[in-house]
Amino acid sequence: MNTLPFTVEATQGNARAGTLETLRGKVQTPVFMPVGTQGAIRGLSPLHLNQTNSQIILANTYHLSQRPGHRLVAKHGGLHKMMNVDLPILTDSGGFQVFSLPKTVTEDGVTFQYEVDGKKTFLSPEVSMEIQQALGSDIAMVFDECLPYGADKQETSESVERTARWEQRCKDVHERPDQSLFGIVQGGLFRDLRIKSLNELIKIGFDGYAMGGLAVGESQTEMFNVLDNIKEHMPDEKPHYLMGVGTPSDIIGAVKRGIDMFDCVLPTRSGRTGLAFTWNGRINIKNNKYQKDNTPLDPNCDNLSLNKYSKNYLNHLFNTNEILASMLLTLHNINFYQELMSAIRKNISEGTFDQFHDKYIDKL
Repeated sequence: MNTLPFTVEATQGNARAGTLETLRGKVQTPVFMPVGTQGAIRGLSPLHLNQTNSQIILANTYHLSQRPGHRLVAKHGGLHKMMNVDLPILTDSGGFQVFSLPKTVTEDGVTFQYEVDGKKTFLSPEVSMEIQQALGSDIAMVFDECLPYGADKQETSESVERTARWEQRCKDVHERPDQSLFGIVQGGLFRDLRIKSLNELIKIGFDGYAMGGLAVGESQTEMFNVLDNIKEHMPDEKPHYLMGVGTPSDIIGAVKRGIDMFDCVLPTRSGRTGLAFTWNGRINIKNNKYQKDNTPLDPNCDNLSLNKYSKNYLNHLFNTNEILASMLLTLHNINFYQELMSAIRKNISEGTFDQFHDKYIDKL
């Protein structure tokens, strides 16, 4: 297993600004990873991705194993060559994707039907590691069990124990020296189970530690409570990753609680539906009030090349079902998220993050 160098360079309370050193370059944290579920950032080419100053992206183990198949990706020379990107890539393990599907869970793994064609599929720690090593991502995630929101304590406790055994099996079969491996903390909303899960993973030893089982229906307050309960127990020398989160407000609040890495489909999915994230809050560009608004989408956007398009033009594109509409708004949203992360890093380094937090936690 590759040790992933991580240096914390500035702190304010539990908020941290640091550098994660991958084989494909340094990543400044806190960092947001755009999601390329099927091996592509939907609506965004790799050429445009570079304009957003994105540092690392995420791809999905479960979906890529079904289509086009991880063995085909490996024959192509790995996911980086197939996607034509030189950024680091993190692959999730597939556990989150199957949690909402009808399935059979045993000690061996999970059996379910692929939702596209109904094909019977089996995922286990060993299978997940085989897939991710074939994909050749820079960071792989262990295979865990993600329970739905509201699972009771007995079920959650049993799942925490099973997840620890699965994560040990992941490490036992993970052999790719150029690929780091992150553990995933489970335990629902239960403080003692979260700490128990984390301690089990620390005993096993991973390159980073992720919080799983959140963004599954709980409120923001409940999510922040989980982070508050565990932040003092997370290893300081390792990166902390909150999986599947989230809104700009979620990110700002989670950074305050010690989180370094984020991913979410929200900026790309919202871009396809006409929702734009700006420094003044969200805008539904399809609203009629923008038909005659000739002002830029976000006058505070630093990237002028993305700020050439007026609200009325974008409104027109959506109303005429032009593909360019979702492409431009997706590009804008990813860029906004990266500007947000840059501002967060800057404010932590300058000791002004608390003021930044208080100004934007509700506004965004």
